[in-house]
Amino acid sequence: MKLDKRKAGRRKAFVVLGAGVLLISACTSSTTTTAAPTTTGAPATTAAPSTTAAPGTTAAAMSPIQMAIGAMVDQTGALSGIVDAVSEPLNMAVAEINAVSPDLVSVEFADDGTDQTVAGTNIEAFLDGSKNAVMGPLASGVAASVWDKVNTAHMVMCSGTSTGSAFSAPEYDPNHVRTAPSDDIQGPLLGNIVVEDGNANVAVSWRQDVYGEGFGNALADAVEAAGATVVYREGYDPEAGSYTDVAQDIVASGADALALISFAEGGQIVQDLAAAGWDGQTYVADGFVDNIKADTVGGRTDLVEGFKGTYPAAAPANGEATFGDRFAAFAPDAPTVFSAHQYDCFVVLTLAAQAAQSNDPAVYVDQIIGVTRDGEKCSLVADCLEKVWAGVDIDYDGASGPLDFSEHGEPGIGTYDTFTYGADLALTYGEQIQGSLPEG
Repeated sequence: MKLDKRKAGRRKAFVVLGAGVLLISACTSSTTTTAAPTTTGAPATTAAPSTTAAPGTTAAAMSPIQMAIGAMVDQTGALSGIVDAVSEPLNMAVAEINAVSPDLVSVEFADDGTDQTVAGTNIEAFLDGSKNAVMGPLASGVAASVWDKVNTAHMVMCSGTSTGSAFSAPEYDPNHVRTAPSDDIQGPLLGNIVVEDGNANVAVSWRQDVYGEGFGNALADAVEAAGATVVYREGYDPEAGSYTDVAQDIVASGADALALISFAEGGQIVQDLAAAGWDGQTYVADGFVDNIKADTVGGRTDLVEGFKGTYPAAAPANGEATFGDRFAAFAPDAPTVFSAHQYDCFVVLTLAAQAAQSNDPAVYVDQIIGVTRDGEKCSLVADCLEKVWAGVDIDYDGASGPLDFSEHGEPGIGTYDTFTYGADLALTYGEQIQGSLPEG
């Protein structure tokens, strides 16, 4: 077991190109139900944690600590099409962990509706003392909207999907942690691609919320740092419905490329851009991919053909090698959007509780960063659990790759797929790129 390592520094962004072509399957229909949660008895009260052992050494054997986790997923709403991608990894984690120690963990799901009101109501059932941790909600803006409730309840919330830059701020410490890499990493990487493609005058447009604003500004800053000119840099109201003025302003700016950070409203923006005469190169990211279907672009899928972008890797080359096959066998029809990150989130919470020898969030929160860095490497949950119970100081490198949590409880590095849209919204994947948190 190890002490809190929140002193870890933040590192400058870089790019590494990796070989391989990856395919993420996209779910095109909404799903309103999830598999029934595994049920266990109420977690037993645990004693205060013992003195930590030095890294790599063995202390007295520890006891298995039960964890009951509540997961907010989009059973309805804009992101319901990926509900299996984010719920089935948790069911798989439960099955794999309980195969090592029966009834060690349980998960219960509730709908976040991709809606602040729905999530705010439904999360209260997980804050009544019956759960030891909360996961989700999926979207950054919805996650931010429930944060005060979670923090006031002294609950730990882990996200495998919320990439918003705002969560890197110290006001979310220590109870908010995530395995989804920050848009402070993805923004500069996508910005570098825009410039490397030879675009000298760039427009950057984003939905004005927790997700869009941080991503858009990080991307625009990177474009300027790489020597290009940002000729348009604005957020928009995601509820506007019509974006004719935004489209006309982008065209009038003289940009030869546009980076668009959107959700489903990006479909209407694409149509309005076409009507305004836009003929430049467009770049998008995961929020666009997760939400854009044929109907959101008015059937004009041809308008999206040729778009380029980045997406948190579904099967990172630096991730645990067997996860993809194991997940495909466990949930054959599930898409894989953020599945590795969700799985890792659940595992990290479980490992932290074992290291702390407590399921009290106020106690095990100090072990979360420590189980992701600086100890003895492990990647499979069975191996990691046995090491922790033997008193070994571990460094969990998971399905989504090395986590190496920063002082703010988030991955120090991120791995991303690059893609290009083809006909009928088909994605062709290229090389993976990797970046790290910026300094400061």
